[in-house]
Amino acid sequence: MKNKDVLMQEKTKILQQMNDAIANNDPDAFAEAFEKLSMNIQENILNEVAAQQQAADTMVLAGRGVHQLTSEETQYYQAVIQAMKSSNPKQALTDLEVVMPKTVIDRVFEDLTQQHPLLDAIDFQNTSGLIEMYLNTDEVQLASWGKLCDTITKELSSGFKQINMGLKKLSAFLPVCKAMLDLGPAWMDRYVRDILTEAAYNGLEEGIIAGTGKDQPIGMMKKVGDDVEVSGGVYPDKEALPITSLDPVTYGGLLAKLAVTPKGKNRIVQNVIMVVNPSDYFTKVMPGTTIMSPAGTYVNNVLPYPTTVIQSVRVPKDKAILGLGKKYFMGIGTAKSGKIEYSDQYHFLEDERVYLTKLYGHGEPVDNNAFLVLDISKLKPAVLKVEVQTAGEATAANTKA
Repeated sequence: MKNKDVLMQEKTKILQQMNDAIANNDPDAFAEAFEKLSMNIQENILNEVAAQQQAADTMVLAGRGVHQLTSEETQYYQAVIQAMKSSNPKQALTDLEVVMPKTVIDRVFEDLTQQHPLLDAIDFQNTSGLIEMYLNTDEVQLASWGKLCDTITKELSSGFKQINMGLKKLSAFLPVCKAMLDLGPAWMDRYVRDILTEAAYNGLEEGIIAGTGKDQPIGMMKKVGDDVEVSGGVYPDKEALPITSLDPVTYGGLLAKLAVTPKGKNRIVQNVIMVVNPSDYFTKVMPGTTIMSPAGTYVNNVLPYPTTVIQSVRVPKDKAILGLGKKYFMGIGTAKSGKIEYSDQYHFLEDERVYLTKLYGHGEPVDNNAFLVLDISKLKPAVLKVEVQTAGEATAANTKA
């Protein structure tokens, strides 16, 4: 039995391998790394089972992080386990009448937003069962005043955007050993949720940051709008704005760009986020936002306006994204069937089978002015400016005051 810390270190290395595979566009390396991840999660859960096998009491297990299932969830997992144990799992899963409960996906979303700040910062929604959604692409308009019996003369003309939620698909493989099937519904639920959480985030982060729009979401770094030329389904990159400082004048000018919609209407700037590569954060953004207080201690992430700084390996080097987090919409959910499918397209180890589950959805910025791409290659460290006045200047200043 491996130590929990060792398993966590292995998981970190595997996640880095997955990110490298995405960066190198190597699906085989990604599939190999993802299988390692699933084995790591399995081993971690089996270790927890071994440590808690004497604690069968429901309240004790709940206090140790094992979710207690609803009757619908229990029925679903019991049916899935029986189908997976059958001699013909593919047919058994095909004939399975129960579907994955919506509450399972809700818990996956809760895990995602709690563990990954980028998803908590954007407009992330469970769209299970929906095919299309409509988003308001304009700001709130004023109604018109008039006499009580006057005819209605003002029509709200806010623009709406229709988004097809079924165009994009995230697939997650679930390598399941027979030992997992013997643990029961509660642990099967834990395993499925952990796999979906890791698989979804790795796919979502790439799409949210730099998705091309072709068979994937449209990223924050892309131009959007009716007047944008899309070539082969791929949206063009935004031009990076070069900055050398994050002082109030520079930062205020950037936020002013976010405060105006593409149609020229003003809007309130809230939920500002800055997304940056971890390496650039420590070599550029942290020095550019860290000052020494009068008490002699350093204070970091000091920006002229409330901003949440988020690190993401998907942001290119020397670039940063500044924008209104809630102006990025990401909707995701299961297919209408909500079923786990059996796959016979992979070679399996003995006593192990691979299953497939699908998530459908789409994401894109609400408008083109919601996010800016910054060139931070020449960003300078922050300097606390102190002005020294002579006695004569101080006296003149006090007299004028």
